[in-house]
Amino acid sequence: MFPEFGQFSLILSLLLAILLATVPLAGSLAGRASLQAFARPLAAGQFVFVAIAFGVLTYAFMVDDFSVAYVANNSNSLLPWYFKFSAVWGAHEGSLLLWMLILAGWTLAVAIFSRRLPAVMTSQVLSVMGMVSVGFLLFLLMTSNPFDRILPNVPTNGADLNPLLQDFGLIVHPPMLYMGYVGFSVAFAFAIAALINGRLDAAWARWSRPWTTVAWAFLSVGIALGSWWAYYELGWGGWWFWDPVENASLLPWLAGTALMHSLAVTEKRGVFKSWTVLLAILTFSLSLLGAFLVRSGVLTSVHAFASDPTRGQFLLALLAITIVSSLTLYAFRAPVVHSRIRYGSASREIFLLLNNVLLMAAMLLVLVGTLYPLILDYLDMGRLSIGEPFYNLTFSPVAIAVGLLLGAGIFSRWKKTDGGWLARKLLWPAAVSLIVAVLVPLWMGKFEPWAFAGCFSAAWIVSATARDLLDKSASRQGRWHGLRRQSRSYYGMVLGHLGLALTMAGATVVSNYGVERDVRMSPGDTVSIENIDFAFVQIGERQGANFRAETAQVDISRDGRKIATLYPEKRQYTVQRSVMTEAGIDAGLARDLFVALGEQVGDNAWAMRIQYKPLIRWIWLGSLFMAAGGILAIADRRYRIREKVPVKPAALPDREPDAGRAVPEAMS
Repeated sequence: MFPEFGQFSLILSLLLAILLATVPLAGSLAGRASLQAFARPLAAGQFVFVAIAFGVLTYAFMVDDFSVAYVANNSNSLLPWYFKFSAVWGAHEGSLLLWMLILAGWTLAVAIFSRRLPAVMTSQVLSVMGMVSVGFLLFLLMTSNPFDRILPNVPTNGADLNPLLQDFGLIVHPPMLYMGYVGFSVAFAFAIAALINGRLDAAWARWSRPWTTVAWAFLSVGIALGSWWAYYELGWGGWWFWDPVENASLLPWLAGTALMHSLAVTEKRGVFKSWTVLLAILTFSLSLLGAFLVRSGVLTSVHAFASDPTRGQFLLALLAITIVSSLTLYAFRAPVVHSRIRYGSASREIFLLLNNVLLMAAMLLVLVGTLYPLILDYLDMGRLSIGEPFYNLTFSPVAIAVGLLLGAGIFSRWKKTDGGWLARKLLWPAAVSLIVAVLVPLWMGKFEPWAFAGCFSAAWIVSATARDLLDKSASRQGRWHGLRRQSRSYYGMVLGHLGLALTMAGATVVSNYGVERDVRMSPGDTVSIENIDFAFVQIGERQGANFRAETAQVDISRDGRKIATLYPEKRQYTVQRSVMTEAGIDAGLARDLFVALGEQVGDNAWAMRIQYKPLIRWIWLGSLFMAAGGILAIADRRYRIREKVPVKPAALPDREPDAGRAVPEAMS
């Protein structure tokens, strides 16, 4: 009866979500504080019952309860306990329950940390999140129940977890990614609540901005973990494959990045209000689109969940309802909150606007590349594969342009910036960037136009940020005192921009100067790449907990000096009889040496994939910098709301914001 208790908990959480979606909203519209007061208890109750359901499913995995169909299909008694735990979200039903748990957690977090917000705003935000919860709980219970039983013929053992998912990456990657996906529902809820009550002003942007930034930081880490996981687990040695499911996570990240910058302008200058709301709706809609692509069965990918058409239709209906209803509300309410605040052609507002335009252009390129083949296939107009060449030709120039615009925008000022002063500020960052962009190809031994452009853009961001830090450190009390005066938001911006530069530099160098060779080797053979010798010493076997592996020993040396020994494996899993590749990697900040063991191609010969990957670790290090910058930015003291502000259902007056309010000099 234990699994039935989990299902009953989900039903109770659905009832509470329905009440959360209706009662506080009715109270806010009718002006009844007694009804608004139900919002927080309902949010807490919903979280408790979803957490109970998740705990019940986890327990079923840990005790090998194969009477539960989901456990029988995704676990095995030989599976190590830590993979049994991660198997809870290793397939569709459990991952959707994790999604719902995180959504309930975000709802509870808003309820806890919004006690100083106006009661009307809080009740409306929580009601909107309750509506989202209703949709996903219905989806979970009607099409994706993780507690379905196999009775009376209970299998003696399970079918095992997909060997591709028997990795540390499964433990950390989906939770981080879902924290980002689902976190954007908070920004969406704040936007819808603001449209309902007509309050699209600096205070609304200040309330929304920390939640958006936290979600963006989680999504940044989740995407980086997915890239790292694919790099070492799939045996291909690539860090990004432009897989449609990978693109599904990149789309809301690009829109969320634009949303963060737009919120900054709305908070500090009171402009771009309608644009900011539209971005909030778009970002969350793209998160739902990602869920549809992964779970509808329209994609064939190693990342996708096997799903039936019914689930796809349900998600498509949920996506359509969200987009149509929110855009309808936007169409009626957005015109009343326009602003007529003026700013110059070289102002920070213009730089941030152009930044958002480029980010949206990048998002549209990825969206078209992802959906166009699916649409053609659906209309029986043929099959088309859009891969790396398309994105290299279209996405790369936009990304480089974003970097160049960012470096120039660091020195811009609100309202108006003197063009001559800005040009003088950019002189030595431009000189430094040009030198770096020339030296890197010389160092790598080959000139590549894209490498020159990418390195210039990355160096441009770093040198402009360094120049800005130098300017802000100027103080009569000394440079250290000048730096201490800057806000956490400013240093969060610095970390975020440096992280972007690191990621751009790593992606540029490894894409243009990485070396890959597929060779046939026997024990005793040696292959040289970039003056590094890879010697195939021997092949052996080892027995794992639920697999048998053939393990090669490869000694790596340079100029006769041993650098490392790698042990790439070819594993055969006991239950599913599937074969997986475990690469051997010698990791370093400057380069990775990558060896993957392929198939046996002779009596004593094996296929080997050997790769030299310069600066590839910078890609993931940059992502961590960006996420850390986001977390540091929300620690700024101006996000600590100390007093309640009454909410009036009226638009912000068309005037300049209070000039006396101190704001940090930061782009985001």
